[in-house]
Amino acid sequence: MPTLEWIGKEKVINHDKEVPFRILEPKYTYDSEGMHEGVATSENMIIHGDNLLALKALLPKYRGKIKCIYIDPPYNTGNEGWIYNDNVNDPQIKKWLGEVVGKEGDDLSRHDKWLCMMYPRLKLLHELLSEDGAIFISIDDNELTNLKLVCDEIYGSKNYVDRITVIVKTEGRRYGQFAKTHENILVYSKNIELIDFHEIEIEGKKYQYFDDIGGFNLKGLRNRNVRAFNSTNRPNLYYPFFVNISETDENNLCSVSVDYLDGYEEVWPQEIDGLKSVWRWGKDKSRLDNHLLCAYKGNDGIIRVFQKERKLTETPKTVWIDKNFTSIFGTKEQKNIFGSAVFEFPKPSKLIERIIEIGSDVSNQTIILDSFAGSGTTAHAVLNMNKHDGGNRKFILVELGDYAETVTAERVRRVINGYGEGKNAVDGTGGSFTFHELGPQLFDENGNLNEEVGTDRIREYIWFTETQRPLASHDGDNKAFLGVANDCAYYFHYDTDATTTLDHEFMATIKTKADSYVIYADICSLDDDFLSKHHITFKKIPRDIARI
Repeated sequence: MPTLEWIGKEKVINHDKEVPFRILEPKYTYDSEGMHEGVATSENMIIHGDNLLALKALLPKYRGKIKCIYIDPPYNTGNEGWIYNDNVNDPQIKKWLGEVVGKEGDDLSRHDKWLCMMYPRLKLLHELLSEDGAIFISIDDNELTNLKLVCDEIYGSKNYVDRITVIVKTEGRRYGQFAKTHENILVYSKNIELIDFHEIEIEGKKYQYFDDIGGFNLKGLRNRNVRAFNSTNRPNLYYPFFVNISETDENNLCSVSVDYLDGYEEVWPQEIDGLKSVWRWGKDKSRLDNHLLCAYKGNDGIIRVFQKERKLTETPKTVWIDKNFTSIFGTKEQKNIFGSAVFEFPKPSKLIERIIEIGSDVSNQTIILDSFAGSGTTAHAVLNMNKHDGGNRKFILVELGDYAETVTAERVRRVINGYGEGKNAVDGTGGSFTFHELGPQLFDENGNLNEEVGTDRIREYIWFTETQRPLASHDGDNKAFLGVANDCAYYFHYDTDATTTLDHEFMATIKTKADSYVIYADICSLDDDFLSKHHITFKKIPRDIARI
């Protein structure tokens, strides 16, 4: 598999492991009743801060839990006039490049800078993605090829799903030799064998007919491509049906059988241009799905056989042409929410809804993550879909810009409550979110635990590093108990005001029976024979705490 090389790659290829782990501090929760300071009661999240740090902070609770990721990263066009700097020269990004890449970062091309910025973020997104999940990445031609090669490397070329072309400006954006009418969405899975995309509803399509099973539409059973499929090269598809044309229902439809029945008319596929056409189904399938077939006799005297098609959906296509997906529609949407356009060429919420429709489930708590949140379009889409179909999807947004509160969160507040005036008024969706800031690091500069983060956050981290699972609450054991995983019980014996000791006194407080034990403490007074006999692994705080 070809790989992409660029200046600075060796400095960032494993940088995701070096990113310090920071906690998330809830500032307030907002719902239809208003703002609630200092509480985190919503599963929906808006995080203000560097998405590299935020993605790392999400790992203990969300690693492998995110079903659908959508990101709209900088396109790296060279245009620096936007509120969202699109030339990767944002002061915070430049500072990060200087710290991570070093002096050579000053000499990087804008493409090198963009790749250095994206690589560790894509790796962390890969960790957060569930085994049956997918990531959708909007991009234009400036970095499309580079992005494809990097994603092949991180996600695996075998997990590449497709590239979607979206018509975003029908008249085109007039730069270069051709007016650009489209952008791209690259789609990758975590595991291509487990991905389960959903078909999309066909807008405006309704059932025309009904029977005792339910609604259906008619789809001709004859294969219309008679040149490629005919009785000569597909003899197994050339056979007669038997139709009871004398007994029709109110829609002039009648029953069909593959097997001979007395009094039924024999119907063969039509002959077209001297070729005998065939059916789309073989005889065995037609026999099994007999009740899904019907026929009628037209005014031309020809008896036609139909499949009763019972779905109002279709497989998503790779080219999306819809006025609701254009940047003009996104601009109108922003003006209706804010009174003016905050971003140029914004993504409309309908486009994100289409992605979520394909990549998420309605019935369960599917989590949609957007780590380049911008004005909060993804949250808008999630809340709107939940309102209309009763879904229970959750969103996590991350935004670096100073406008995370004044634009991103403000948009979501207005979507929850309703926005616009007069004929443009839109009812609120309801829902809620908790706004977070990046908090302190879990470890201080000397490698010791930072007690400012709180014991609960430290316990969550310890459990995750040991089990790769989120920590659940437990009762019935001592306060150090974390849980059991793979027949191993875990304990974190820690006190901010005193030195803790793994000794016989502590062992007497353990109530959980397990095949083995991992116990964290400051010191251990038990001898090796006792530890070995009782299958106990002692881990010293903070020396033996893993760094993620």
